Order: sequence, then C-alpha cells, then structure tokens
Amino acid sequence: MPSSPPASPSASASASASARTGTGTGTGTGTGTGTGTVRPSTRHAGSGDGPPGAAARLFLPLIALCTAVTAANIYLAAPLLPLIARDMGSTPSAVAWLASVAQLGYASGLLFFAPLGDSVNRRRLVAVLALVATAALLAAAASAGTGALAVAVLVASAATVVPQLLVPLVAARAPSDRRARHVAAVIAGLFTGVVAARVLGGLAGQAFGWRAVFVGAAVLTAVLGLATAYILPVERRQRQGPLFAGLLAIPGVVRRSPDLWRACVRQAGMYGAWSALWTSLALLLADADGYGMTTAAAGLFGLFGLAATVVAPVAGGLVDRFGAARVVRSAYLLAAVSVPLFWWGGRAMAALCAAAVLVHAALVASHIANQTLALTTTPAPATANTAYVVSGFAGGALASALAGPAYAHWGWGGVCAVAGAWLLLGWTATAVRRAG
Repeated sequence: MPSSPPASPSASASASASARTGTGTGTGTGTGTGTGTVRPSTRHAGSGDGPPGAAARLFLPLIALCTAVTAANIYLAAPLLPLIARDMGSTPSAVAWLASVAQLGYASGLLFFAPLGDSVNRRRLVAVLALVATAALLAAAASAGTGALAVAVLVASAATVVPQLLVPLVAARAPSDRRARHVAAVIAGLFTGVVAARVLGGLAGQAFGWRAVFVGAAVLTAVLGLATAYILPVERRQRQGPLFAGLLAIPGVVRRSPDLWRACVRQAGMYGAWSALWTSLALLLADADGYGMTTAAAGLFGLFGLAATVVAPVAGGLVDRFGAARVVRSAYLLAAVSVPLFWWGGRAMAALCAAAVLVHAALVASHIANQTLALTTTPAPATANTAYVVSGFAGGALASALAGPAYAHWGWGGVCAVAGAWLLLGWTATAVRRAG
C-alpha cells in the first residue's frame, strides 16, 4: 500500500463517485447502514489503519495472492471435467453442471458472508472461512460420486468469499484518485487465479489425477487464507442489529442507487457471457468432434486468460481518468465482437485465440469499472459489493447451467448463442431502466 494516509471512506467515496459518474451520488460512510460500527482497537485505530511494518507492505500483494487462490477454487472443476467424467463413468457434457454448482455456491456464500464485512471481525471470519474451504476441498478429493463431489464443491465455493470481504477494505484504504487501480490489483489476482485453475489445474490433473488437484488447492487455501487473516488490521467491532442485517438491507441499497443497479445488471450480463464460453471451452477443445486435445493441452489454452491480468492495471487507470460508464461501454463492445469470433473459433483456432483475448479484456475492464462504482455509491460498501458480486456470479452460474445442455444439443454454436443472449440482456435491461 502507498505510504500516504488512507482516504476517509466517506469523503473519498463521495469524491470518487462524483468524478466517475457525474451524478454526485456517492455519500458513503463506509460503515454499513444498520449493520455495525467500528471502534478503535488496541493495535490499529479503526478499519482504515493497516498493519505495521513489513505486514503493511505485504497487505495488498498478499490479498491479491489470496484472491488468486480462492478464485482458482471456484473454477477448479472446469478444466478437469473430462477427467472427472471418465473417473465417474460418465461423459463430459453430463458433468458440465458441476461448473455451475461452483459458481452458485460462490454466489450463495457472497450473499450470506460478504455483507458481514460491515459488521464483524474480518480477521476471525477470514480464518474460519479458509478452514471451511480447506475441509470441503479435501472432501471433494475423496468424493466417490458426482453427488458428493457437487456438495463438496458447493461448500468450498461458498466459503471462498475472502476476497470480497476485503475489497471494500482495500478501496477504503486507497487514495481517492487511485482507488480503481488498487481494486484492479485485487482483480488482477482474481483473473490470475482463473488462469492458474485452467492451466495448472489441467496440467496437474493430467499428470496426477483430478483428486490431487483438489488436495493441492486445499493446502494453498489453508496457508494463504490464514496468512491473510494474520495481516489484517485488528478491529473491535460492536454489531448493531441482527447478524445478517446486511443481507436484509441489500434490496433497499440497490433500489436507492440506480448506479449500483446498473453495475449489477451489466456485470451479470458480461459475466454470464464469459462464463458460458469459458466453462464450456474444455468441452470443445477435448471433444473428438472439436479439437480432440488432451486435458493438459486444453488447459494450456487458459494462458490466454493472462490478457485479463495484463489489462487490469490499464483498466484501473482508465476508470480513474475517464469514468466507469465509458469503460463499461467499451468493454461491452469488445465482448460483442468476441462472440462471433468464438463461434468461428469452433472451426478456426486463430479465431478462438483472438476471441479468448478479447473476452478477457472485456470482462476485466467491465468488472473493475462496475465494482469501483458499486463500492463508492452507497453508505454501505460491503453490502453494495455483495449485491454487485452476487448478481455477477448468479448471472454466470445460470449461463453456465444453460451452456452445458446447449452444447449437448446444438454444439459450440449453442454456447455462443447463450453468451450473445446474456450480453444483449445485460445491456438492454440497463438501457431501458435509464430511459425510464
């Protein structure tokens, strides 16, 4: 983190929201309406103060690394679907629904746990969730059937919400003119984890089996989750109201903020399109009627996801300079171009490669712009962030659930149709709301 003192959440949220949206709607206090207050602790005063010494320098890098590992957990099953299917005596398309179970689990975890970032001790919550995710990943490795595997994946994904507990803290500690860049650092970690899940997961699965991949993920989750909990500021929080008051407040927070509503819907459309394509890609690459690749070779295709990691800091700078709305429009345009390229990529590898780069650039730019907007337009950043991320992952889970049957019935063209429909819905729904 920079050596300059952190910006006041209320002042910086208002300034940042006004600068980015031109509406002056940011009035955040950073505490969360009706969920709790933060009192100074014995070590660090308030939630905005960081850990001392070397821990302060490790704060942002370690959160980004923890984000990478937890994001990998969500997408761990996708590149391993052919191996899981073979082991379970099924077909890859018949177990494709496991990818949507992971995303649905993550969305559920976000819905219940992420709003607690406004009201409970984050250190304790991060440590507990890391241990629960570790246990669930180990259970997944020992699963004897797809039902048990689905339950384990659901629990592991629900518990790997640590990054979204910490993004509001990162945003609050950042200077107002660099907030999107700091959020971008965490998101870069997220997409690095997605790439690692596909590339390293595919390679390790081919070499050691899919169960070994889940064991390795469990070890990394335990180590990095507990390390991240250790470096967090010590907070003494006095909760006001029910434990899940933040969850109950989500509908009202979204209703009172048109900017937050647009961010939620647009990211659900963008993430759904990306998820339909990316979680189904292993089917196309490994299918004998597609490219007939091995799991390891198909996993290497995930290296194109590094485009998101490269684009993230650039997108953060563009949001800080030009505003969120312009960046989201450009991202949707890139994604719209990528869909026909993906369709063409069913027969031409060069088109598939170009589409993979474009869709990742579009997703990460849209995500940084929309999430920065979500964090700075309400007085309850953790609750608003929950609404935003749950919307995105719910859209992704539903699109993934439809992409599997679409591939089974209509092939790769059906998957591309699902992606295109999600983009169209995400953009037209917000356009209608704005006009109204």
